[in-house]
Amino acid sequence: MEDITLNPTIEQSWKGVLKDEFSKDYFLMLKELLVEEKKQSIVYPPVSLIYNAFNQTPFNQTKIVVLGQDPYHGPNQAHGLCFSVPKGVPVPPSLKNIFKEINNDLGLPIPSHGNLEGWARQGVLLLNATLTVRAHQAGSHQNKGWEQLTDAAIIKLSEQRQNIIFMLWGAYAQTKAKLIDSQKHHILIAPHPSPLSAYRGFLGCKHFSKANRILNDNGMRPVNWSID
Repeated sequence: MEDITLNPTIEQSWKGVLKDEFSKDYFLMLKELLVEEKKQSIVYPPVSLIYNAFNQTPFNQTKIVVLGQDPYHGPNQAHGLCFSVPKGVPVPPSLKNIFKEINNDLGLPIPSHGNLEGWARQGVLLLNATLTVRAHQAGSHQNKGWEQLTDAAIIKLSEQRQNIIFMLWGAYAQTKAKLIDSQKHHILIAPHPSPLSAYRGFLGCKHFSKANRILNDNGMRPVNWSID
């Protein structure tokens, strides 16, 4: 198995920012957990895609952060970007609602697939708090150490960058607001886009047009939210 601990395959700017985390006790224990997990069960996403969010969106290019909680736990779904699925995989319900809101907000057509890599390459960090999951067992790798790493990433962005837009959808994502300096950054809050809560305020939140206005006001290129 690839050594994800001492020499993780992660984009260089993020590797520099997070290098101290990779030698901490929690991360060493996390590696041991994953080695054992892979002996007895299937783990998603594949090892090569665990750090996909970081690899697609370098630290110094991050303009927007979308926070998820857990990777998808079904076959072929998780590829290291929150809410995203590879082309050819059915679009999950929460992502359908995200596309519905983009359509309502910006008038863009509903995409034919759910691969959000195009957003990631424009500076949208699609970060799950937990980066792996056991197949068919949602939340199975929560509270094992991943959250310390992803919290560290959020803190580094807050400390070392400015005018980043954090989209916090749902109660869990909103717990991360305490890690973000709201004097330097922009925090957009809405209910989660899942079918259980989307109609409580996610639909109609207009986060996508709001984010582009903020980017424009700060002299940054707006995001093209169309993915087809």
